[in-house]
Amino acid sequence: MPDYMLILRDLPEEQAGIPPDEMQRNIQKYIAWAGGLRSGGRYVAGDKLVDGAGRVMRRGRMSLRVTDGPFAEGKEVIGGFFTVKADSLDEAVRIAEGCPHLDAGGSLEVREVETL
Repeated sequence: MPDYMLILRDLPEEQAGIPPDEMQRNIQKYIAWAGGLRSGGRYVAGDKLVDGAGRVMRRGRMSLRVTDGPFAEGKEVIGGFFTVKADSLDEAVRIAEGCPHLDAGGSLEVREVETL
């Protein structure tokens, strides 16, 4: 059964205004959702990334460039991830539909992990 990464994206300015008590309720939703994946044998891994810290590295045919990150070309940033087991991309999407991140205004990218 392949693994699929659920890449959690959000807009930092929208997340900054969430009151602490609401943030705690949201965290509990993530914990409950991940617990359901664990008990169903679908959970592989998942973590929240530290807000605002990171670097973007590029080299290609040029010299190495390291810039502050984690900034994509758009306004969204990757805030965390889950890796789940699913029989197909469609099943991984169905699993992702239950992720609380979507209810919190974020978006999800679902990608199959290619094992090297």
